[in-house]
Amino acid sequence: MRNSLRQPGLVLLFVTCPLLLVLQGVTSKAESGHFGDTAPDRCMRHHFVETITHPIYKCNSKMVLLARCEGHCSHTSRSDPLISFSSVLKQPFKSTCFCCRPHTSKLKAVRLRCSGGMRITATYRYILACSCEECS
Repeated sequence: MRNSLRQPGLVLLFVTCPLLLVLQGVTSKAESGHFGDTAPDRCMRHHFVETITHPIYKCNSKMVLLARCEGHCSHTSRSDPLISFSSVLKQPFKSTCFCCRPHTSKLKAVRLRCSGGMRITATYRYILACSCEECS
């Protein structure tokens, strides 16, 4: 009688770690600045490529990766009436709304090589994370 457990051979064992999958989900949501919001049109960072050229000087253009904040905020906008003891109400309501805007960013610079050996530096803010914040 042959025992199949004692035969030599190769055994492949696939193990998945549910905690790792959960942590990957939390990491990606933390990068976007939203933990409970899973809507596809939520406020988040979107990347795009832009070509930087100088408007006056003849310089070599450079393509750079930029980011913008785009999407909806799940907070409700509202306007509350203000009480005044004056007959003229310059601002009769207090409005509250939330906008998708940059939460953190860093300053970046690109050097353009121009005719005559001149170099010009262009600067811009690269968005690291977006969040829903009160509009001003």
